[in-house]
Amino acid sequence: MKRYIWSAFGVISLAAGCWAAAPAAKPPNVLIILADDLGYSDIGCFGSEIATPNLDALAKGGLRFTQCYNTARCWPTRCALMTGYYPQQTHSDPTRGRFPGWTRTLPQRLKTQGYRSYHSGKWHVNGAPKPVADGGFDRSYDLEDHNRNFNPKQILIDDALQPPVAKDSGYYTSTAFADHAIRCLKEHAEQHAGQPFFSYLAFTVPHFPLQAPAEDIARYRDRYLEGWEKVRAARQRKQQALGLASCDLSAVERQLGPPYAFPKDLALLGTNEVNRPLPWESLSPAQRAFQADKMAVHAAMIDRMDREIGRVLAQVREMGAWDNTVILFASDNGASAEIMVRGDGHNPQAEPGSAETFLCLGPGWSNVANTPFRRHKTWVHEGGISTPLVVHWPQGISAKGGLRRDLCHVIDIVPTMLELAGGALALPDGAPPLPGRSLVPAFAKDGAVARESLFFHHEGNRALRMGDDKIVSATCDGGAWELYNLASDRCEQHDLASRQPERVRDMAARWQAMSDRYAKDAGPVIPLPGKGAKPGRKAESD
Repeated sequence: MKRYIWSAFGVISLAAGCWAAAPAAKPPNVLIILADDLGYSDIGCFGSEIATPNLDALAKGGLRFTQCYNTARCWPTRCALMTGYYPQQTHSDPTRGRFPGWTRTLPQRLKTQGYRSYHSGKWHVNGAPKPVADGGFDRSYDLEDHNRNFNPKQILIDDALQPPVAKDSGYYTSTAFADHAIRCLKEHAEQHAGQPFFSYLAFTVPHFPLQAPAEDIARYRDRYLEGWEKVRAARQRKQQALGLASCDLSAVERQLGPPYAFPKDLALLGTNEVNRPLPWESLSPAQRAFQADKMAVHAAMIDRMDREIGRVLAQVREMGAWDNTVILFASDNGASAEIMVRGDGHNPQAEPGSAETFLCLGPGWSNVANTPFRRHKTWVHEGGISTPLVVHWPQGISAKGGLRRDLCHVIDIVPTMLELAGGALALPDGAPPLPGRSLVPAFAKDGAVARESLFFHHEGNRALRMGDDKIVSATCDGGAWELYNLASDRCEQHDLASRQPERVRDMAARWQAMSDRYAKDAGPVIPLPGKGAKPGRKAESD
């Protein structure tokens, strides 16, 4: 027997956590834009000095959610975004097996409501290896080579492998993704104008390798020679002025380096690379110049991404779809403290950011990108799991430039889109209720989305948020639970665990019960074709 979620045009399932909303005259189009390894403060409307006028304009005309979360890592977040389930419920983390048979992706669900779906960019949804055949998209441009921005070797169009991109061809990933998204939207306007569209634009920036067009890097040349402490403090001041954060700036953990050690790679990068967020004044002039160059490339990647987003937005306007298109922008995890060399290796003599280099942001600048929070990608402290979320929909959002402090998570995107799409959407036999909540009520009012808890687990790092309380533990700290009240201490500086042991025990028991339930939901591991499902195996390219 099938169970149903009734959306804006009917009754909403309480299990799915959706709320009723006034039906639109026509289901909206959807454009979801996902950045890769972008920190909470890396765009202008969330505190950055980087030029992101297109994203800033979306925020000015829409909403910014200040307490939105991801899963701390690339592939689990993308799986959650596409399915509406925690990754532990679908085997996408850490076993990386095929999705359970009851799983449906967002395009598959939207197809029953008449939508056509288009994917442009990174996929990395391990439980559904092929975006068209397994993910339900009508068209796809899938970059599977995440180690090259100028000359990738593995691109699939509509699941079919393409020839490698030639060196010095002028290709750049962000531009190519936008080109494909625009082609799909033009085709939609010409051939399918009577249907709503779902466009998923998934960038691979500013993930390592730090590579960007030279003219974009030039705009930020020498901008970061003042050092990471000053840039971080300036971002916090801007965030406070914008009303985004009120906590004290988290202390820099000077001895916390990358989550994985690659000493040979560090040696290859030379003595100007540092794998700890040391005081800027303690660095040599050569080290400061090298680190400033890295941040200039990071900024250029974000600047270029925003420019390409602007081209896609222009196409939405040109096809007359602007007013009734819901646009969401988020990041798959916090900025990365990783340092490694992959792909074609690293040539120390080449210009930073060019195709011959393989540089990573590292912990010094990752602390800046995640301002004002603590820690980085892979950790489930706030710096690893907090994402900026911008939502824009002229026809459905009247509060222009508003802030929303509702707790939300990438698992909420599916129920939100299902509510907006309208109609009855079935949960197949064996499928658990969607754990997320529709964000549609928050479009009209701050604080309208109620939830009991949010669950986090990645590579042994664990967290649970209930209201303003959060317990969190990290394997590198021995796994002991910490307790923070995020209403006054979102930067996680004052551990209350020793003063409130009963609260910690209660929340830890709830975390364990959720973990056990989600493992039961997933059922036995179904390995991907040709691959053994190996728990704990790190992604080759994430």
